[in-house]
Amino acid sequence: MKLPLDGQLCFSLYATTIAVNRLYKPMLDSFGLTYPQYLVLSTLWEQDGLPVSAVADRLSLDSSMITPLLKRLEAAGFVSRQRNPKDERQVIVTLTAKGRSLDQKTACLTDRLLERSGLTPKELIKLNEQVQALRDALTRPAA
Repeated sequence: MKLPLDGQLCFSLYATTIAVNRLYKPMLDSFGLTYPQYLVLSTLWEQDGLPVSAVADRLSLDSSMITPLLKRLEAAGFVSRQRNPKDERQVIVTLTAKGRSLDQKTACLTDRLLERSGLTPKELIKLNEQVQALRDALTRPAA
């Protein structure tokens, strides 16, 4: 069955992601961040002091994709990277005070999304849970 573009879930998700990124961009610009950098920081706000591989896993990206982001975040003073003394192959990423301070400042992103979406917090949480369930189903190994 061939669906028109607007009837395809993949396009709706793609276009919605672009719309959210456009909504967030002016606010992230004011903090000197790109959206991918914000995602890296969000990961570290959940759990600081992670190996690069754990940050990459959390964001469903390859470590090679994360390294350039981390270098730019480190140059901006948001994170530090240090070799793990117990395993020199591993690089640990830690928030700096500057990086930690952005956690509360970026709460405006969710507030703006709620405001523009017209959804209640409960409705947005439910929608997010549905999208996560779809992601989980699509990334589960085929039986």
